[in-house]
Amino acid sequence: MSPLPADRCKVPAAFWRAIERMGYPPAAVLRQARLPATLHLNEQAVVTTEQYFALWDAVAQLANDPALGIRLVLGADTAAHPPASLAAFYARDYRDGLMRLARFKRLCTPEQLHMAEAKEGVVVTSTWLHATRPEPAIATDVTFASLVELGRRGTGQPVTPRRVDLVRPDPGDGVHADYFRCAIRFGARRNALVLDPADLDRPFPGHNPELLAILTPALASALQELEAHSSVGAQVKMVLKRSLASGRPELADVAQNLGMSERTLQRRITEERTTFRELLVEARQELGRQLLSDPSTDIDEVACLLGYQDASSFYRAFRDWEGVTPGEWRERKGLGGVDSKSPTTWTH
Repeated sequence: MSPLPADRCKVPAAFWRAIERMGYPPAAVLRQARLPATLHLNEQAVVTTEQYFALWDAVAQLANDPALGIRLVLGADTAAHPPASLAAFYARDYRDGLMRLARFKRLCTPEQLHMAEAKEGVVVTSTWLHATRPEPAIATDVTFASLVELGRRGTGQPVTPRRVDLVRPDPGDGVHADYFRCAIRFGARRNALVLDPADLDRPFPGHNPELLAILTPALASALQELEAHSSVGAQVKMVLKRSLASGRPELADVAQNLGMSERTLQRRITEERTTFRELLVEARQELGRQLLSDPSTDIDEVACLLGYQDASSFYRAFRDWEGVTPGEWRERKGLGGVDSKSPTTWTH
């Protein structure tokens, strides 16, 4: 298993230049996002996933333009991409480019791209490993448009997805259909980009093996160093989040999943001044918030996915974490919804 990356997002200088070209000064965006006013002046600055999402929310609120994410991608100069993305444009073919992008994207953000072969095509989805709420719609547009643009610019051909699934409701403006040139399914269960497998084998005329021979080892070394510094606590929580629904995982199960002995894992957890029980509670808290951020997910279902034997146990635990019920937490976040059971029917 690859270690879980730290919650660190790099905001490249190209981002600030791009939004400024669109008429949105960095200072105004940072003020809207409630982030330090000089953040854009520090090229080494990093933000958390939540702060990164806040940046995109701020841009979307200031622009009020559903096409902005796509326009940002179309206006981006390929040469201005960071090395982690630039390597994809010199790949052998579209498939190779996507694989390189997925591999090295973690150098910029703790985001995972997943590609799965299915009857409908190659389904591409994205997971933000530290997110506690859904990714902003504009960020989804940037990701999917970037992947399609990689295919179009890399192959020199009008690559067209088979379908794009978006969780958001249909804005009725046709912006996405115009750009992607395929069916757009709004109100979907998840955000997904469905590609034609035949397109993935299209060669990149600009394939540059000499440049890749220089870039790839350097990027791989940087990724290895990043993974080496990832905390074992973060790795444990990632395993726990994937395993909670099947019951309460034990330390031995997690150690086996991470490829180390139970004794070694216990020692490394202790070195980070925490305990397995504390990590289990944190994993449940973080995953619980993430699941509750989707208003369509029933609270009883959340309890099950967190490994609770009954919803009442989850209800009591959540009250201990947040001081409110799951339904009240959703209302405070503006997510709507109420508790799946009346509070009077729960066991406190």
